[in-house]
Amino acid sequence: MATSRDDFVIAIRSAFIKKGNKQRFSLIGLIFFSIGLLFLSKINLPVTNYLKISLNEIVYRSSFIVSVPERKIYNLTNKIKDHYNIYNDYLLIKEEANQLQSEKYETQFLREENKRLKKIIKEYIYKSEELVAKVLIDKKSPFLKSIIVNKGSKDNIKLGMAVLDGSYLVGKIVEVNYLTSRALLVSDLNSKIPVGIEPNNIQSILTGTGKQNGKIEYLENEISIEDKSIVYTSGSGGLFKSGIPVGIYYKENSDEKEKVKFFSKLSQLTFVKLVSFEEDGN
Repeated sequence: MATSRDDFVIAIRSAFIKKGNKQRFSLIGLIFFSIGLLFLSKINLPVTNYLKISLNEIVYRSSFIVSVPERKIYNLTNKIKDHYNIYNDYLLIKEEANQLQSEKYETQFLREENKRLKKIIKEYIYKSEELVAKVLIDKKSPFLKSIIVNKGSKDNIKLGMAVLDGSYLVGKIVEVNYLTSRALLVSDLNSKIPVGIEPNNIQSILTGTGKQNGKIEYLENEISIEDKSIVYTSGSGGLFKSGIPVGIYYKENSDEKEKVKFFSKLSQLTFVKLVSFEEDGN
C-alpha cells in the first residue's frame, strides 16, 4: 500500500513539475472534480442524488448529441449504397431490355423472311426422285430425235419423267418398257415445252426443229426478246418444275434466223438423269 501511494505521489509531483501554471491548475481541478464525484457517489442525500441525476442527464444528452451526426452519416452512407445498387440494377435492367428488344426485332425479321421464303417455295414445291441411266441407242433420223436408255418399269420409270444432262433439260420419257425406256429429245419436231425467257420472264413455247437448236413459238408480235437470253422451263402444265435451263436465245444473224441453242450436245449423250418431279401437297 505504501509503495502504491508513494508512486501516486511521485506521478502527481512529476506532473506538476513538467506542466505550466495553467495546465497545473486544470490538472488540479480535474483531480478534485474526480474526487468529488467519487465522494458524492457514496453519499445518499437528496442534493447529491439530484446532482447525480443531473450529471447522468448531461452525459446522456451529450452522448445523444454526439450520436446524432454518427447516425446521420450512417443513414446517409446506407442511402448512397442503396442508390448505387438501384442505379446498377437500372443499368442491368436497361441492358436486358435492349437485348430483348434486339431479339424481338431479329425474331420479327426472321418471321417475315420465313414468310417470304414460304411464299416463294409454295409456288412450286416438288419431291424429286432421280436415277442415272445409260444411253443404249441414239435413233438416227433426219427429224425424229429420241434415245433408248437402260432403265424401265422395273426401275420405277414413269411416263413424263424429265431427262437431264447434268442440270440441263434434254428431253422426257415417252415410252416405258420393262427393261428400257425411250426419251423424246427437246430437238425433236414433236417436242413442245413451256418455257420462260430471262430477264423479263417472257412466257412462250419452245419447239424442236430436228436440229441442234429449237425455236420460240406462240409469242406476241410486240414482245421483243433480248439477244443471248437464257431459256428455262416455266413449270406451266406441271410436267417439269420451273427453272431448269434449256438453252440460249440468239437473234437473227447473217447465217440463220433467231433460234435457241441447246446447252447440251444432244448427239453426244452417254449417261443421263431420269427425274420425276411430283408436286408436294404438304
